[in-house]
Amino acid sequence: MSDAPRKLFIKTYGCQMNVYDSERMAEALGGQGYTEAKSADEADMILLNTCHIREKAAEKVYSELGRFKKLKAQKPDLKIGVAGCVAQAEGQEIMRRQPLVDLVVGPQSYHRLPEMEEKAREGEKVLDTDFPEEDKFEKLKRRPKSKRGPTAFLTVQEGCDKFCAFCVVPYTRGAEVSRPADRILTEARDLVERGVREITLLGQNVNAYHGAGANGDLTLAQLIWELDKVEGLERIRFTTSHPNDMMDDLIEAHGTCKKLMPYLHLPVQAGSDKILKRMNRSHTAESYLRLIERIRAARPDILISGDFIVGFPEETEADFQATLDLVEEVKYGTAYSFKYSTRPGTPAAERPQVDPVEADDRLQRLQALLTRQQREIQDSMVGREVGVLFEKPGRQAGQMLGKSDYLHAVHVADCDRQAGDLARVRIVSSRTNSLAGELID
Repeated sequence: MSDAPRKLFIKTYGCQMNVYDSERMAEALGGQGYTEAKSADEADMILLNTCHIREKAAEKVYSELGRFKKLKAQKPDLKIGVAGCVAQAEGQEIMRRQPLVDLVVGPQSYHRLPEMEEKAREGEKVLDTDFPEEDKFEKLKRRPKSKRGPTAFLTVQEGCDKFCAFCVVPYTRGAEVSRPADRILTEARDLVERGVREITLLGQNVNAYHGAGANGDLTLAQLIWELDKVEGLERIRFTTSHPNDMMDDLIEAHGTCKKLMPYLHLPVQAGSDKILKRMNRSHTAESYLRLIERIRAARPDILISGDFIVGFPEETEADFQATLDLVEEVKYGTAYSFKYSTRPGTPAAERPQVDPVEADDRLQRLQALLTRQQREIQDSMVGREVGVLFEKPGRQAGQMLGKSDYLHAVHVADCDRQAGDLARVRIVSSRTNSLAGELID
C-alpha cells in the first residue's frame, strides 16, 4: 500500500458558518492523514458540506452526487460524504437515493468524522445526524499552527430559537447554543499567532450570544471587548444578527470599540408588519427603523447590510411597497434579496403561494433599488480616507487587493504592501463592485 497521504476535497455551499465548519472538518481529518486535494478528481475522500437555505437545495446535492458516479467507478476506494444542513434534513434518504454515499454527518456531529471515516474505510455505511450533548468544539483537536491568511471566521454561537416561518435552521442546526468565552479567546489567539488580523464572529443569531465567562455569561459586546484585548488582532466583525437581540451594550460598542468595524448585517426580511408577523419575525418595520436610528447615532458612518424575502405567502403589492419604502428610508450599503421558496416542514410551506411571475417582478424591482443604493454609497466613498487590510495580490503587476473598514473591496496599484498589512488608503474611483485607491504616505 502507498505511504502517500490521502487527499481530501471539500465542496462548501452556503453561509460563512459552513466555510468555518469545512475548515474544522479538514483539520479533524488531517489527523487521519488527509491533505487538501485541489479537485474531486484527485481526492481519496469527497465531502459536500451542504446548505438548506436556497431553493431546491437537496436536489442540487443529489445532482452533484450523480456527477461522481463515473469517478467512483474508476476509483472504488473513493469515499464520498455529505455533511451540513441537507445531511441533517435528509439523513438516511441520501444513502437510499445515492448508494455511492459512504457517510452522512450533520452539522452538530462533525467532530466524530475521524471515527466515521475509519468505519467507512472498513466498508460500513455511516450516518450521524444526532444533536450530541458533548461540545463538538471541545472535542475537536486544537487548530494546527500552519500559516493563515489575514482574515478568518470564528463560530461563537450556533442554532436558532426564533422559528421564522420560512426557515429550516432550528431543525437542522438545533437550539441556540453559545460557546464558552475562554475557548473562543483561545482560538482567536491561535488564529492571530498564525497570521490572522481580522476575525468575523459567526452565529445563526450571533448577537444572541451568551457564553459562559469567568463571572457569569457574557453578552456579545462583552466578548468583543475581551477580543479587543488580544494583541495583534486588529479588526472584529460579526454576522448574522437579529433585530430583537441588538442590545444597548452592543450598540454602544459600535461607537466606542475601535477594533469593531463600521459594518452591520441586520436582516429585516420585509417592510410590511402583516408579513413580518406572518414570518414570525417578532419585530415591526417601525421598531427596526428606530433601531437603525440608534445604531447610526452611536456610529454615524456605519454601513448597514440586510436580507430581504419577496413573494412571501399572502404578500400583496401594498405589502411589497412597504418593503420598498423601508429600503428607501434605511439606505443599504449592500443587501441580499431572494424570492420566497418553500422549505418542507416549515409553516409557510403550507400557505397560499404568491404568483411566481409577480414574485419575480417584485424581486427585480427591489434589486434595482438596492443596486442603486449600493452604488450611491460606493460612489460617496471617493475622496475619503479608509483603512484597508490587504489580502492578496491583484491581477495586475504591483496591484494589491483588500477590504476597507466598510467591507468594500479595494484595489491599490503600485502597492508595496504585503498580505496582512493594514494601511490608510485614499479612494480615487468607484467601480461596479469595488473601489480603487492609492496609498497615503
